[in-house]
Amino acid sequence: MTRKRKLRAEEQDLWSRVAATAVPLNPKRVEPTPVTLPEPDRKTDKTPDPKPIEAFTLGERAPAASRIPTPRRAPPLMDAKAYRKLSRGKLKPEARLDLHGMTVDRAHPALTRFILGSHARGLRLVLVITGKGEGAGPGGPLPYQRGILRRQVPHWLAQAPLAPLILETVPAGRRHGGEGALYVYLRRQR
Repeated sequence: MTRKRKLRAEEQDLWSRVAATAVPLNPKRVEPTPVTLPEPDRKTDKTPDPKPIEAFTLGERAPAASRIPTPRRAPPLMDAKAYRKLSRGKLKPEARLDLHGMTVDRAHPALTRFILGSHARGLRLVLVITGKGEGAGPGGPLPYQRGILRRQVPHWLAQAPLAPLILETVPAGRRHGGEGALYVYLRRQR
């Protein structure tokens, strides 16, 4: 940090002479005139008056009426007890498919074959490992989203021909892969 020093007398004199010869860049600068809008007619205006903002203190909890409700997940289609065990990672998967390192073009048919084959063999719970995605994206200016398979696999499972075979899809428990894997609970064969 540099300290500012006071100007000496000859420097102040020089500065005042230079400032006197300076020409303004915008000599005819016009100040904008304020525009007044007519008051709206409350009898014909259909918009309701906005609610006044209540006073609050920083860190205070919002009143319950003003909180945004969190979206609720659809109730599980399977037995509640089995669903609880499944979501906590207490059930052991009967088969697993690891999609690490696959491209989208290879992963989609592999997933379809795996789910169709598992259902045909009568399996109920399978594990699909998608991975979390690569750590760093390209250094370019465009945004980069990690984990294309992690985002695409749930969509593939919700579409035909796999959707009619699946009863429930839940993120895997920590010991089975956590965020980078899915439990797929299959329907019984008919």
